[in-house]
Amino acid sequence: MQSNNYPPQNPGGAPPRQPGGGGYPPPGGMPPPGGMPPVGGGLAAGGNPFQAEKKEEEAPKGPPITLDDLHIDELLHIVVDKQASDLHICHNSPPVLRLDGALVRMNYESFSPQILQRMMYEIISDENIQRFETTLELDFSYALPRRARFRVNMYRDKGSVAAAFRLIPQKIPTVEQLNLPPILKTLCEKPRGLILVTGPTGSGKSTSLAAMINHINTNWAHHIITIEDPIEYLHEHKQSLINQREVGNDTKSFLNALRGSLREDPDILLVGEMRDMETISLAITAAETGHLVFATLHTNNSAESVDRMIDVFPPGQQEQIRVQLSNNLVAIISQQLLRRANGDGRVPANEIMIASPAIRNLIREAKTHQITSMIQTSGNMGMITMDQCLRDKYLSGLVTLEDAMSRCQNPEELRKMINTPVAGQAGGPGGAPRGR
Repeated sequence: MQSNNYPPQNPGGAPPRQPGGGGYPPPGGMPPPGGMPPVGGGLAAGGNPFQAEKKEEEAPKGPPITLDDLHIDELLHIVVDKQASDLHICHNSPPVLRLDGALVRMNYESFSPQILQRMMYEIISDENIQRFETTLELDFSYALPRRARFRVNMYRDKGSVAAAFRLIPQKIPTVEQLNLPPILKTLCEKPRGLILVTGPTGSGKSTSLAAMINHINTNWAHHIITIEDPIEYLHEHKQSLINQREVGNDTKSFLNALRGSLREDPDILLVGEMRDMETISLAITAAETGHLVFATLHTNNSAESVDRMIDVFPPGQQEQIRVQLSNNLVAIISQQLLRRANGDGRVPANEIMIASPAIRNLIREAKTHQITSMIQTSGNMGMITMDQCLRDKYLSGLVTLEDAMSRCQNPEELRKMINTPVAGQAGGPGGAPRGR
C-alpha cells in the first residue's frame, strides 16, 4: 500500500484556475463513536462509485505531513485512489475523507485559515473569488484531468474558508455495475411521462440518473437535454445528441432552462432538481406534451414524493395538479445507500413505484397514504417498497440487521417480514443461508 506521503501530480506547478458552476453541498455527518480513524495512502483508482474494493491493511502512520506547499490536487488524487466519496477541509483539522459512509482523518497537519484560503483561491476564477467574498458561499465543479470530477461547496466556518468535495467518477457506471434493479432500464424505453429519482443527499441519485441517461444514449437516437447544478457526469454523443446545461454558467435557473428547452426540439429532459412550484408545474407540462422527463426530489419514498409535489401548490390548484400528475407520472424510484455487511463499499436499496391504473387512482383521489400498501402487493408489476427491499438485502447477507432497521420506514413491519421470509429467498425455505 502506498504511504501517506502521496506524490505530487503537478510537478510543473498548479493548474490554471477553473470557472465554477452551481450545485448543492455534499452531505456531512458525525464521526462514529470514539472519533475518526486515521487514513494513509491510496488504492488503485477506478471502481464502482457505490462499491469500493476491499481495502488493504493500513500501513503504520508516520508523523503528520505538512500542508505549507500542498496543492488541493494532491488530496483529490488520494480521494480517487481511496475511492472515497467526499473530502472535507476546514481549519483546526487535518483533511477528512468519507470512506464507505464513515469519516476518516488523513495523516496531515491541521489546516490554518491562511493555507485554506490559498489552497481554494488557487482553483477558482477571480470572478468566483469576488462572488465568494460577497455571498460567503460558492458552488462549482472541479476536474482532475483524465481522472475525475468533483462537485464542490465552498463556505466559511468560524471566519475561515472551508470546503466539501464530492467525487464524481470519470466513467459513467452502468445500471448493472451499480447493482440497480433491471426495471430501471425498462423505464428508459418509455416514450413520454415523468420519472422521479428521489432520496436524501448523498444517496446516489445523480449517479443512478447518469446510468439511465447513458443507457438511453448507448441504445437509442434521441435529443437529450440535461439541466444540472452543477454538471457532474460528462456524457459523450453516442447514439443520442446530448446537451448539458449548468445553472450559473449556461442558464440563470432550472426554470429558465426548462422553459427554453421546450423550444429546442428535445425528446428527453433531465431536471437536476425541482425546487419550486413553477419548475414542478413546467416539468409535468413537459411530460404531458410528449417528452420523457427525469427529475429528482429530496424525499424518502413514493407517497412522500407525490405529496411534496402537490403540497407546493395553493389549495385551489392542487386538484388540477393531482389529475395532471396521475395522468403523466411513469414511476418513482426512491434510493438509499447502505454499508455492505462485509465492509466492502455500499449497496443501493430502492423502492420502485410504477404508476399503474390503481396507483393513478390513489393519486387522483388524494389517497396517497395507501400508495405504500399498493406497492407492497404489486410485486408482479416490478414494484417493491423500501422495507421489502431492505428485507431482501438483509436476508441475502448484503446489509446488517442494524443498518436495515435504521433505514426502514416501519421497523415493526420490517421485523415481521424478516421473520416470515419468502420461499426461495436467503433464510427462507429453499433459500441460501443468511449472511451475518
